[in-house]
Amino acid sequence: MRQVDAVSGEQYRYALTNFRIAHEKVEEQRRQLEEQEKQVALLRSRIALLEGTASDERQEGGRHGGSSVDDFSIKNAASQLERLINRWAADIVRAPPSPLSDIHGAALGDITGTYDHAPYDVSPMQVQNILRHAMSEVIGNEIVNILVVTNSPEANVQLTRIHEHLFARNPVVACVWRRQTFSAAVETCDPEMTAAILAETLPGLTKVLGGSVNNTAPILASAYTFSRMLHGAPTSFNDAFYRSFVPELGSILYPRQIELVRRCHKSERGEQDRVGATIFPGLVKVTRGGIPATDQNQETVHMVVRRAQVICECALLSSGNIPMQG
Repeated sequence: MRQVDAVSGEQYRYALTNFRIAHEKVEEQRRQLEEQEKQVALLRSRIALLEGTASDERQEGGRHGGSSVDDFSIKNAASQLERLINRWAADIVRAPPSPLSDIHGAALGDITGTYDHAPYDVSPMQVQNILRHAMSEVIGNEIVNILVVTNSPEANVQLTRIHEHLFARNPVVACVWRRQTFSAAVETCDPEMTAAILAETLPGLTKVLGGSVNNTAPILASAYTFSRMLHGAPTSFNDAFYRSFVPELGSILYPRQIELVRRCHKSERGEQDRVGATIFPGLVKVTRGGIPATDQNQETVHMVVRRAQVICECALLSSGNIPMQG
């Protein structure tokens, strides 16, 4: 006779009770998650209603399958700003107020913080690109990555810290706060503030360029408009913001972060090359991964929206006598 495994009635009832309890807990968690998603969706719709963008978001979602149309506008605006920077650098090289070697040395010193570089002959292209790198750092670090809301640099730094604190706690709340704050922002940057930014970030270059530094006013004004578009304009997402990044001189080329504006012969041969100059900053969209948006333990995600525009060291080397970094 075959032996049949059996359990007592008490064990069966105990297992059945535990299964029922586990099932009820799972069902309760599912209901909580659905409720959280409803609350997040309701909050997003209220934000859109308050900002007057509810119909725009529905239209954008229908046309683009839910993807943000803002990225396309940002890339166009960035291209216009990049052309302004290039024109400014080209004008300086075309009619330099000081010897090109002095301009290059001052810009390199401002970027690296070291002014004891050995003098060497430089080509106009090298000077033009180091100027573009210097201006890219000013725009990226001092205008895009700082919420320029007032004409007080100290107040702007404090507002930026408040936003970072809010974003760490709740990205949606931070987004609403940021847009409301920018709705009361100054229309243009005060000339004294822009002059102070240049004097602090590019002291050597400001001294060498003399009066020519005043030609940066249109660039900084355009950069401020660009920053306001990034941080203050309504978008089709309510839980992200933009940050700029500038690959350092001599750093390794990472294809996901940079876009070469000239051919890199070393990379084509499979050899490692480095950044010779960043001629325009890259942009990343910073979000908090996962749902719900109120979870404070979510990981911060950086998605590259526009790669930094870079010229490699070997391309700069081919245009003049500039030392390579090992």
